[in-house]
Amino acid sequence: MTVKIAPSILSCDFSRLGEEISAVEAGGADWIHVDVMDGHFVPNITIGPVIVEGARRATGLPLDVHLMIEDPDRYLDAFVGAGADMVTVHQEACRHLHRTLERIRELGARAGVAVNPATSLESIRNVLPNVDLLLVMSVDPGFGGQSYIPGSTSKLCAARSMLDEVGSAAELEVDGGVTAGNAHEVAGAGATVLVAGSAVYRHAGGAAEGVRALRESVSV
Repeated sequence: MTVKIAPSILSCDFSRLGEEISAVEAGGADWIHVDVMDGHFVPNITIGPVIVEGARRATGLPLDVHLMIEDPDRYLDAFVGAGADMVTVHQEACRHLHRTLERIRELGARAGVAVNPATSLESIRNVLPNVDLLLVMSVDPGFGGQSYIPGSTSKLCAARSMLDEVGSAAELEVDGGVTAGNAHEVAGAGATVLVAGSAVYRHAGGAAEGVRALRESVSV
């Protein structure tokens, strides 16, 4: 199983966005992860479609846009229009989750669903046939630099089993506290996409080396 590395630009220097994206691309990144926060669904405010447009101009890599916002349906058109290849919404933020996922696909993007650490996987079982990506949060969303919640590994194993049960080819993504020290563990639990912000952009050897360190860990 090939594991993809998706650096989160949440931890990059936005004054040098193009250079920061080029650095992880040089290190072998597969996707660029874009964390969108509104200060309501999570206690932080980050970026919007304008930054996605900038990222789109800076790279040909897939843009993996993670909406940690209330009422995401209002903004789907804007983010897909800005260049998002994948749009992931939270189960906890969607009143009509199936409808939201279908709308993302109608717009031409791949559709993902995310669950917070305290949210049961059973809450999204019925939409698994409609997703291209399942994101398991391994920290409580809102801020970068948090430590991985140990129980997330068993949740990833359960998520992998659920996807296999329905014959889904969806990616299983993990986001939060992923480092070179635990990347092998989470990949072994069935994750196919590893999101990392601080482990990449705060790596002592630079962002490209941060990506390479993660790759080495999952290749062991």
